[in-house]
Amino acid sequence: MADTTPRAEAVPRARLSPRKRQRISRGIQYAVFAAAVAAVGFGADWASLAEYFADLDVAKEAFPELITVALKNTVIYTLSAYVVGFVLGLVVALMRLSSVAVYRGVALVYIEVFRGLPALVVFLIFGFGLPVAFPGLEFPFEQYGTVAVALGLVAAAYMAETFRAGIQAVPNGQLEAARSLGMPQTRAMVSIIIPQALRVVIPPLTNELILLFKDSSLVFVLGVTSLTTELSKFGGDLAAEHADSTPLVLAGAAYLVITVPLGYVVRRLEAKQRKAR
Repeated sequence: MADTTPRAEAVPRARLSPRKRQRISRGIQYAVFAAAVAAVGFGADWASLAEYFADLDVAKEAFPELITVALKNTVIYTLSAYVVGFVLGLVVALMRLSSVAVYRGVALVYIEVFRGLPALVVFLIFGFGLPVAFPGLEFPFEQYGTVAVALGLVAAAYMAETFRAGIQAVPNGQLEAARSLGMPQTRAMVSIIIPQALRVVIPPLTNELILLFKDSSLVFVLGVTSLTTELSKFGGDLAAEHADSTPLVLAGAAYLVITVPLGYVVRRLEAKQRKAR
């Protein structure tokens, strides 16, 4: 005889909407973050941190030389190297795109060598190797010139690839239209192609400037004096003298004063380019 007892129908499970799942996930992430912050806040020895990283007496001793000497030299080293890298990088990029095989080969070797070598090794070569190999060789402005050339050569290798990408991003029709109007290729490149390419590569070039600010800390391998020191060397020497890390914190803050606004400029430029596209 067939079982005629009515069976209970399965009750469908209530499913969370994607928005609700996202809110729950976000809430969990906030809770984990708050717990981590609380753990650091309650577990840290704030008295020791204040003593070794925020000693006001040591901080007062760092001024005004931190600004008038160390920061000034860091800016000089960086900007001079950036100028060298910018000019040389553009030349190398044009050689890389040249129809002459020799130019392309030289540019490729230069880029591969100076992108492959650590900046520290390049500093040692120009600071100690070349003066031994070529007695009497001196760079203009003494150490400032040495840093500008050594760091600029490294920067040029990276900038060259950035310029090359920017030039190749300009439609070929621009050059062809200029040539059809009788304009020489060199003039068309200088007047039409390169200005358009520069607008494309401004954000990565600004990033390169930020990297140069940090790489300028390698100047210490050349041996610096109290008048040619830069931020990291100045902070390290003062920290060793007082057995206190406050000068390093100040040096790091000085770097951030420069790099954070530059990072903001990069983001604004990138946003402006995305909007234009």
